[in-house]
Order: sequence, then C-alpha cells, then structure tokens
Amino acid sequence: MLAIRLTAEPDRLDVLVLPVRPAPGDATSAEPVPAGATLPTGIADEAAALVGPARVTGRAGQVHAQVRPGGTPARLLLLGVGEADEAAWRAAGAGLVRATRDETHVTVALPAELAPESVRGLVEGLLLGSYRFRLGDDPDAPTLTGVDLAVAEPDAYAQAVATARTTAEMTRLARDLTNTPSSVKNPEWFAAQVTDAAADLPGLRVRVREPEQLAAEGFGGIVAVGGGSASGPRLVEMDWHPADARTHVVLVGKGITFDTGGISIKPVPAMKLMRKDMAGAAAVVAATLGAAALKLPVRITTLAPLAENMVSGSAFRPGDVIRHYGGLTSETTNSDAEGRLVLADALAYAVQELKPDLLIDLATLTGANAVALGTRIGALYSDNDRLAGDLLAAIDAAGESAWRMPLGTDYVEHLGSDLADLHSAPTQGPGSVLAALYLREFTGELRQQWLHIDMSAPSWCDRDDAELTRGATGWGVRGLLRWLATLS
Repeated sequence: MLAIRLTAEPDRLDVLVLPVRPAPGDATSAEPVPAGATLPTGIADEAAALVGPARVTGRAGQVHAQVRPGGTPARLLLLGVGEADEAAWRAAGAGLVRATRDETHVTVALPAELAPESVRGLVEGLLLGSYRFRLGDDPDAPTLTGVDLAVAEPDAYAQAVATARTTAEMTRLARDLTNTPSSVKNPEWFAAQVTDAAADLPGLRVRVREPEQLAAEGFGGIVAVGGGSASGPRLVEMDWHPADARTHVVLVGKGITFDTGGISIKPVPAMKLMRKDMAGAAAVVAATLGAAALKLPVRITTLAPLAENMVSGSAFRPGDVIRHYGGLTSETTNSDAEGRLVLADALAYAVQELKPDLLIDLATLTGANAVALGTRIGALYSDNDRLAGDLLAAIDAAGESAWRMPLGTDYVEHLGSDLADLHSAPTQGPGSVLAALYLREFTGELRQQWLHIDMSAPSWCDRDDAELTRGATGWGVRGLLRWLATLS
C-alpha cells in the first residue's frame, strides 16, 4: 500500500496538491480551500487565478494538473473536494491517486481545521483507489509510492489515519481473497489464509473444522454442498474476545469458493465469475481481523462455512433431503441454491452453541438482489428496527450502500415441503426475500437479534468508480467495522 505521512513541514514539493471546492451559489466555478500549512510564496494566488481558465468546478475527485517548468512545485494539481464531507474527500483521494499514478510522490496541502473524519475519507480513498490485483509481474503498475499530508497539527489526525489504514488494508484483503482464481482458491486454501492472517494478532483465535469433523458434528448442509468436490469443505471459526467486551456479535459469511451450480449446473456466462461467491466470508473474516487490529472492545465470533459446489458422482442431488446442524431438514430441488444450505448450518450452530447478543450474516446469495436494487446496493433484512437502522447508518457512513427489504409473511407458506421441514429453494415469490425467510428459520430464539444482507450485486464492480476498482469490491468490510466500533 501507499506510504502516507502526516507532516507540518512538507519537504517534498515536486508535486503539490491544493484542494478546491465549488464556489458558493455557482456550480460551474470553484475556489481554492485555504491551506493549513505554509505554502511556497504565490502558490495560493496562482491557484485562485487558474480555476477559472482551467474550467475547474471543484467536483469531488476532479483533478487539474498545471506544469510549472523550473518552479517549485514543478507540478501544481487542483483537487476537487465537492461538499468537503467525508464521502467527498474519499472520492477526492481516489481521483487523486488515479491522476498521479505516474508520479512517485505527491504532497497534499490540507485545509486548516479539517475534521478528522474528512482525513479518514481521504486516506481511505487513496488506499482503496490505488488497489490493483494481478497474479505475477505487473508491468503497468503505478509508480506512486508515497503521499504526504501537510497539516498544521499532525497529531490531531494520527488516529484517523491509523483507522483508515486498517480499514483499507482489510478491505484490500477481502478484495484479494475474492479476486483470487478458484484454481488457487479452495476451502483448504481459504482457511489457511485466515489462519496465517490471524497469527500476528494477539488474542484472536482460529479453529478450522475439516470434513470428517463437520460430518461427525452434524453440519449436514456444509457436507452436502462440498461433497461433490475433490477439495473438501471447511468451517472456519474465529473468536475475538477482549476483556472489556460487553456485547457478543456473531458474524457469518457465505464461503463458496467456486459455484458451478452443481447438478443444477449454471450456464457458462453465469459461472465465469463464481470465484466471487465467497465474498461474504471474505468480508466477515476481514472485518474481524480489522476489529482485532483496532482492538475494538466487542466480542466477535466469526463463522465462514467454506465449500466448492461441483458436479460429480458424489454431488448432492435435486430432491435430496439434508439434515442441518441442530436437526432441521431441507428439501433441496435446486443444487444452485447452495449458499443458504451452508449458512443454515452456521446460523443454527451460532444460536445453539454460541448464544450471541446479535447475529449478522452476509452472503452473495441471489441474482434477485441485482434485479431489485441494481449493482451497488445490498439487500438488508431484519425484524429488528433498531439493529437495521444502526447497521444501515454505519454502512452509509462508510461509503457503502444497502436498502432494507421486507420480510413478507405472505411468502412463508412457500417454504413448506412434503418431505422435510423446509423447502430451501421454492420457485414462487421473490428470490431474495424467500432466501432471507429461509435463513430466518434457523435463527431460533435469536430471530429478533438477526440481520441478513444479500450482497451479491455490490460485491463486484465492472469498472473503476471513486474508491472502487474493477473486480471485487470488498463490500461489507467498511460498514461492519464502522458498526462494530459503535458497540463499545
């Protein structure tokens, strides 16, 4: 990641960045934002004179570069910061890092009395907008390695920068895990990555259940979904338990490392990106690692049920009845609705054995998520108004998007089965809502403390956009970390 330094005395001024904002009452023009640190003589006046002829509007993320041969700085960049709130500064950071990819170092002169939240947004934008994933050498990799933030009082922003760095690091980890091809990524590999990442964080414990243990302990959904693959399933359990924790949260994330659809096989266009079907597991794992790194005073137990849904003679069949952890049974007539089967085991285990105060699951669960809400918004379900409101507020503050959807009781009848307790994939009714209603059946006494997010659509981005880069987005890490920090 980029090296980001706070300084009151900038000493590298080859490339100097000055923020500009829209002029009051005129969206077509801009004005420089007064800097908190001392600038080279005449630079502020030069920037003010430049905004008009350069047609700078101050839109967040807009960058205009002015070459100054023989001068200091040699290049002056005007950076639009829009409304100058945290979200605008995040977009500005991403725009800046893309515009300066061929530089090696830049200095940003930040305004006086800038809120720490704005600095957090800027740093997140810089670190997330600069993300790239590639296996092997990258001849086109950006050369930018360092950004100095010139401020009057560096100590006032140290915590904001540290929090932003951890948040971005964990979001990038979730992106890495999700982007990794399934020729490399299987349940065993994923579990090993988690174990290695947790090793450097004191107090964070990891347990990995292997196929034999899963079968012996009754995790029938995970065993069934993973039974068709030569790479056996796993269940990763992480526990962060600080001494001063007053609230216990269980996070569950769907971890299908590749989804062919099983015997109900997907068409090729729908299968080619199924390496991302473990993005929920990546998000909850990365958020837990981040909470431990930030030493958040909340107990977190994270469950990542991992399986590869393949086609073979040992794959589970449409029409099979699966016995889940705790005894509930599911009739499954569509092996491509496998994610809810592994989540059901993890939810039931959490309720019966862990007994948390709050139970949250994230999953790339249905294509209906995108049909209902488009490509950037997760579908949030809960019977708890306060929990839903708190998490939605945290997701919004973090720069992610979710929308609360109804858990309509009229659709519960579709979950009825002639063979089992539940039908896991009925064809009637709205797909995302029905999947949520099915999962709710496994929450038992924690039904009022449970929340589910179908984040299939926002887990992936087809183009660079602000702090998002093409590919996996790491959706959920930022929102979860914001929310977990409020539980102290």
